[in-house]
Amino acid sequence: MLPYWESVSRRLQWTVLGVALLVGVGIGTAIAATRSSGAPSTPVSATNAVTSPQLDPGSPLNAVAPAFALTDQFGKRVSLRSLRGKVVVLSFNDPQCTTICPLTTTALLHAKQLLGPAASGVELIGIGANPEKTQVKWVRDYSDVHGMLHRWRFLTGSLPQLKRVWAAYGIEASVLNGTIDHTPATFVIDQRGRESRLYLTEMAYSSVDELGYEIAQSISALLPGHPQLHGSPSLGQPVLHGPRARVTLPRAGGGTVRLGPGSGPHLVLFFDTWEAELTNLRAQLEGLDRYQAVAKREGLPPLVAIDEAGVEASPAALPRFLGSLPHPLSYPVAVDRDGTVADGFRVQDSPWLELVSRSGKFLFYEDLAVKGWPKLPALLRRVRVARTK
Repeated sequence: MLPYWESVSRRLQWTVLGVALLVGVGIGTAIAATRSSGAPSTPVSATNAVTSPQLDPGSPLNAVAPAFALTDQFGKRVSLRSLRGKVVVLSFNDPQCTTICPLTTTALLHAKQLLGPAASGVELIGIGANPEKTQVKWVRDYSDVHGMLHRWRFLTGSLPQLKRVWAAYGIEASVLNGTIDHTPATFVIDQRGRESRLYLTEMAYSSVDELGYEIAQSISALLPGHPQLHGSPSLGQPVLHGPRARVTLPRAGGGTVRLGPGSGPHLVLFFDTWEAELTNLRAQLEGLDRYQAVAKREGLPPLVAIDEAGVEASPAALPRFLGSLPHPLSYPVAVDRDGTVADGFRVQDSPWLELVSRSGKFLFYEDLAVKGWPKLPALLRRVRVARTK
């Protein structure tokens, strides 16, 4: 994967094939090579929607998918054999992930939506990829907060059981420096239980729908009659809106928010409402009202929050969350519907904080999911120091 930052986020440092990745050998190709039987694989439909360099077009596979029998979010036993006759889309996800996993699962839901009525022949399956969060509670909580409770089967088991499945599918999952690293793999498995294609999710919000379209094409190629998709891919490479680009975003509750040249320096917070599963999001957002008050008094860069709507459980998630707060926030909350602002600002996690200058220069960034939310004195100190550089 080619990250935006010069150094890859710790959450994206895979422990397998690291050397191959650095020299340009894709993980998808490597896993495909080890799992292919050499026979022709089922082709994807002729129309290839790949336009974004952050999108994995998938690698063909042709091998028997390793068997598994694990427990879903409702405590029910699910085996791969029990799903014969359906196309299975199998992804490996950390139930506490704040980076790639929400992008992956959003793409899976989009893929199934594109299939229309033909989606009845498809089963979405997730398998937990966090060695420390193996209880059913975690896969249920993830499914619930991402609006997927009844839209897929998120499986888990004992750590030895999971390790056997990870090994069988070539998945690395481990704890490094206190964070979870795992191979972000999604397999498409045909009705006979054979692997057909492998996708690896990149850290790119703007490519989520396109990844869903690619996966949907792979599924369609396996379904009877190869049903047409109910939608079309975006055309051309996404135009990203970084801090040097003028962009106007819709504001939650009405109005707009302007960023870029002419709008002045800003402290920008990227977040998602599903983070409330992992942190006291309400208290943290309300706490930033104090920063906004000091910034107004001292002429510091004002705060703008941006919700990544593309990976929310539904369009109602943000209004519902903001409506649950005892008081309206004193700073604007903008909506990034297609992820082009997050990618333009090089966001690699959620929540993510950046200070940008009047000219659009990055002055600092903070991965709040890893380092935690800053206390007000520390945040003010950092902003003041960065402005003097």
